[in-house]
Amino acid sequence: MSQITAKSALISVFNKDGLGPIVKKMNDLGITIYSTGGTEKYIKNLGIDVVPVEDVTSYPSILGGRVKTLHPKVFGGILNRRDHDGDVAQLAEFDIPQIDIVIVDLYPFEKTVASGATEQDIIEKIDIGGISLIRAGAKNFKDTLCVGTVDDYSKLLEVLEEGNGVTTIEQRKEFATSCFNVSSHYDSAIYNYFSGDSPEKSLKLSEQHVMPLRYGENPHQRGWFYGNFDDMFIKHHGKALSYNNLLDVDAAVNLISEFENDAPTFGVFKHNNACGVAQRNTVLEAYIDALAGDPVSAFGGVLISNVEIDAATATEIHKLFCEVVIAPSFASDALEILKGKKNRIMLELVDGALSRKRDTNKLEVRASLNGYLVQDPNLKTDQKEDLKTATTLAPTDAQIEDLLFASKLCKHTKSNTIVLAKNKQLCASGTGQTSRVDALNQAIHKAQSFKFDLEGSVMASDAFFPFPDCVEIADNAGIKAVIQPGGSIKDELSIDYCNKNNIAMVFTGTRHFKH
Repeated sequence: MSQITAKSALISVFNKDGLGPIVKKMNDLGITIYSTGGTEKYIKNLGIDVVPVEDVTSYPSILGGRVKTLHPKVFGGILNRRDHDGDVAQLAEFDIPQIDIVIVDLYPFEKTVASGATEQDIIEKIDIGGISLIRAGAKNFKDTLCVGTVDDYSKLLEVLEEGNGVTTIEQRKEFATSCFNVSSHYDSAIYNYFSGDSPEKSLKLSEQHVMPLRYGENPHQRGWFYGNFDDMFIKHHGKALSYNNLLDVDAAVNLISEFENDAPTFGVFKHNNACGVAQRNTVLEAYIDALAGDPVSAFGGVLISNVEIDAATATEIHKLFCEVVIAPSFASDALEILKGKKNRIMLELVDGALSRKRDTNKLEVRASLNGYLVQDPNLKTDQKEDLKTATTLAPTDAQIEDLLFASKLCKHTKSNTIVLAKNKQLCASGTGQTSRVDALNQAIHKAQSFKFDLEGSVMASDAFFPFPDCVEIADNAGIKAVIQPGGSIKDELSIDYCNKNNIAMVFTGTRHFKH
């Protein structure tokens, strides 16, 4: 049947927000309501008649509420086919009521897990009856309208009001689609809880939030972001984000998280790589020196600060055409200054967003061939205690600070990469090169083109040097300290060169490839 006039409904929900108007509308339409437990009490408190499910099944709620609706008289009323003579006859034979509408809202499994509840509490929030009702109602959408989430309550009320209780096949199928989205996501969340950090058997990804993007990597491609963007950012201003915007935003956030709670640090990003980074006493100084790293590439880039952006800094930023500006907060006058460009995207990091991202981003996933590549995120950051001095000459305290600064940037730059830094400022980097020598030459050429004095600077490499050519080139450019993983069978050649030329070199033991 294309159109069905609802005469009965089964309601069994966890979240009752917004349920009242639906129940009252059903009562006005003369729809018989069946319900259980807390939902039944809620409806009665509204002064509306409700039929307890146990009156239909002749069984009470048992096992502490674990079994309430699991009965043929309930599921028969939902799954019967109105155009099937045998089904119609059996409804009459076994005194099974026809159920036209099913409304369910599941136990909050994911919220219970996120709350840090005990395993027993989490297990009790695995819904059995509710998920079964959703699957049954959605499967039989030809004859039953099923609502599977509180998010669809308002849509149901609209359907009831506009149709006076009459539903169409198109409406029922649309609700069924939503129901299967709910059930598949719910099951994926349960599986991922049980599998923990061991996804070896199966990869199950499910995300309920979707944000359409301006376009994909290129304007002729469509694009979407799946995730709760509002958990990370407050968007204050600007045009809709594009796919490439979000790739750069992600790269910027990943790097600046290395400097959370540090002195003012500012980064400028282009094509997923930092083209300027500096740490200074004030955010204004940090911005000016970060921009100096590559003012050409900064055009149309993504800017990020680890501290609040003030009016003075905003005034300087406003002189630059940039796509996105990100900060933990903006002074009110700074925000107004930066809103001066109507398309400039202003993103404020939600409090705790950086730490939540680190805690929840357990796996990195990317499409590859006819499947997916999955790995643990690179959460290792080189620390002072990780450093092993490989040369006779040890780095000074100031050099160690610069080496660790450069190492953080190197970790977040496309391989092969070399990063040159001095006084906690990115002088230049060689990014995405097929040869480490090419990466170093690119970095030196770029630094010199922007008039950086590399004398006394430091060099970071994301992987070991197979030959001493890199340290020799670095020496000729004035670089005096090097940080690298070590581990080459020819490490001694690089060490020998450094010892002969008064260069300090430390090994970290950790490679930081970023392909």
